[in-house]
Formats: sequence, structure tokens, C-alpha cells
Amino acid sequence: MDLVLFDLDNTLLAGDSDFAWAEFLIGKGVLDREVYETKNVTFYEQYKAGTLDIFEFLDFQLAPLARHKRAQLDAWHAEFMDVAIRPMMTTQARALVDKHRAEGALMAVVTATNSFVTGPITRAFDIPHLVATIPAQENGAFTGKPRGMPAFKAGKIERVEAWLESLGLHMGSFDQSWFYSDSHNDLPLLARVSQPVAVDPDDTLREHARLHAWPIISLR
Repeated sequence: MDLVLFDLDNTLLAGDSDFAWAEFLIGKGVLDREVYETKNVTFYEQYKAGTLDIFEFLDFQLAPLARHKRAQLDAWHAEFMDVAIRPMMTTQARALVDKHRAEGALMAVVTATNSFVTGPITRAFDIPHLVATIPAQENGAFTGKPRGMPAFKAGKIERVEAWLESLGLHMGSFDQSWFYSDSHNDLPLLARVSQPVAVDPDDTLREHARLHAWPIISLR
């Protein structure tokens, strides 16, 4: 059996769900455009540059979840899926997931974006497992803080290993292990698997992939 891990934003999705969620809330008037739009763009540029402070970003990203009841958040997310996410789910991405599913692989999405945003997206791809940054909750309400290690950079390895351990498995349990990603931020996990694949990669990852003879593919 193979292990197949997928990054989500700009990999399976032709866009960034994290960025799009904030823009969606701004468009709904839930977040103040003047305050949040500039911060959203700034954090996204820092992510692409590899300079993002993940905890500073999570304070920004998770705060809106703590201000609203779960029923309202779920209603907004259902709309968000229809207007923003489903158009990002390309035929090529669905076909890649279907191929690995047909081969009997154990599959998971591994993403720094929080599980509230990414859970429904992962289910829409019919991928059974999600390894993501977890928003903390108390009494059924989000606190605005993360729980445990964010699934970011080397944190993705820690979170994947903990998930596999919960299944009684480890990275060496598989014939082959795959990770598909677009971002140089994912180089730690890409280097950990036996079959790293660069998907529509940023310039840094593209150069790294060429130097190490990793496959480079497009899902656009």
C-alpha cells in the first residue's frame, strides 16, 4: 500500500482557500475591508516569501471564528464552497485523487490552513483524512487560538507522524510515500517522502525539484 499526501492550497486547488476565506468574509461585510484586506495580502506575500510567522498569522486567521456561532460559520462556509472553492477544484486534480484512490492508497490532505476551512474541501475531494492546523475550542465554540503544533513547514512532519501513529502505522509502513505540493514551505515533508512531486511550483521549489530530479506536474 502507498501513502499519498496532498497539499491543498495552490496544489489540489487552483487557488488559496485561506486567502479566499478572508476575502469571502470581507465581501460579506463580516470583516472590515480597510483593516483586513491589507493584512490578508501582507500575510499571503510573507507565506510566498517563506517569512511568515505562523503564530502571528493564526491570530489573524482564527480570530473571526471566535466571534460567531458555529451555525452561522457553517452557513457561511457552505456558501463559500459554492462561490469560491468548487471553481478551484480542477478536473486534473480530481483525476489525480481518483487515480490514487483506485490504487488503494492511504490518502490525506496535509495543510497549514485550519481544519474548519479545509475539512469540507477535503470531503469534497472524497479524501478520507485531513492533517491540518486545528483551531482550539471550548464548550463547542472556537477560541481564536490554535491547538497543538500548526501543520506548517517541519510541523507537517510532526503532525503526519502523529496521525500515522494513531493508525498504528509509520512512514516506513508503506511501499511508497508521495507528497504533492506547490510551495517551498513544504520542502521538509517533500524531502521526507520517497516520491516528492512539485505541482505548479513556486520558483524556489521548481529550482529545487530540477536540481533533485523530482517530477514537476501541473493540475491547471
